[in-house]
Amino acid sequence: MENASMIATDEILTLIVIILVVGMIFGKLSKIVKLPDVVLFLLAGIIIGPAILNWASVEGYPIGNQLILTFGSAFILYDGGREIKLRVLNDVKVSVALLASLGVLISAFIVGYAAMLIFHIPFIYALLLGAVVASTDPATLVPVFKEITLKDKVKQTVISESAFNDAVGAIMVFSILAIIQSGTFSLMDNLGQLLQMSFGGVLVGAAIGMSLSLLISDTKYGIMHDYASIISIVSVVIAFIFAEKIGGSGYMATFTTGLVCGNKKKLRLWVPEEDFVTQTHVRETLAFVMRMAIFILLGTHVNFQVLGKYWMAALVVVVVLMFIARPLSVLACVLPDRKGKWTVNEIGFLMWVRETGVIPAALSGMIVSMKIPHSDVISSVVFMTVLITLGIQASTTKFVARKLGILENREEF
Repeated sequence: MENASMIATDEILTLIVIILVVGMIFGKLSKIVKLPDVVLFLLAGIIIGPAILNWASVEGYPIGNQLILTFGSAFILYDGGREIKLRVLNDVKVSVALLASLGVLISAFIVGYAAMLIFHIPFIYALLLGAVVASTDPATLVPVFKEITLKDKVKQTVISESAFNDAVGAIMVFSILAIIQSGTFSLMDNLGQLLQMSFGGVLVGAAIGMSLSLLISDTKYGIMHDYASIISIVSVVIAFIFAEKIGGSGYMATFTTGLVCGNKKKLRLWVPEEDFVTQTHVRETLAFVMRMAIFILLGTHVNFQVLGKYWMAALVVVVVLMFIARPLSVLACVLPDRKGKWTVNEIGFLMWVRETGVIPAALSGMIVSMKIPHSDVISSVVFMTVLITLGIQASTTKFVARKLGILENREEF
């Protein structure tokens, strides 16, 4: 037992050192070549992964991979939640709700139908593929949006959508898997599970966010304000674990915790200035490290053997997702929202921004490990989607935003 514990510890520490050293080198390189750092981090992962140097892989560091991806995604969601202002979100709540639910269904069915025709596989497996790639990924979007000054309405709609639609996408995947394995479908069971994950996550996140914000406030209850920066980290772990324990969505809980913590002023829970500054520095540094780690690990997951077999067909499916499924889902979800007052340029930006990353990759890995039929097809499309959306859409986000005139401060360009 002791030897196993030591091996696990060495494994995690070794992986962390590799990621930090390689991440700093490629982060510096990103400034030289003027590309988003997430793209260079993905490239770094491919280089140190099994495809080239084989310094890091899921098989070589399974515990480290799981720990970093789980906590990293949760913390980035928390950090993204802190960027959301309730006042702005209230104006676009209809769009966000529709994009995170109806939008996922539309994308999944369109991509699934295309995959069925292109790969000649049964529709249920094609739909499973569509469900895996249908949701957008906050771990990808939040870091990209950190680098540009988007209009609040657009920025917070996209980030909120990506946080909320993870639960819908995951439930759809699990529901289809249940149908494949049992041959039966229960609408009430699946809806019940969706409600439990969604509301469970929101309630836990709100409770943790309120409680811990009170503990670090300048009120008489703020007995822990000296430890505000540590509380930020602890809140993510507590919210995630507790939500998962009761069957809620851990990721939705961490996002909601961040949402509450980011709106402390509105809730009249002020943090002493000195503690607030320290907390901000720690949170931003940790968010950057997690962003670096996630995308480097994502690069190590890319399976070029599988991609080599299906790359052309997978590319066609990704094109359908980017240029047919996403635009149609956006139009169906934002046009009914009269209160949102969406402009043509804003809608165009929403259509373009839909990067895929950690959560779809994790679902794909789970499907492969379960040895579901046609899992190699699903894996190849997911990897191609990650590579193209990160390589093209993440890299051009600033350019597209500038051309569409939806930046808050255009003078910096």
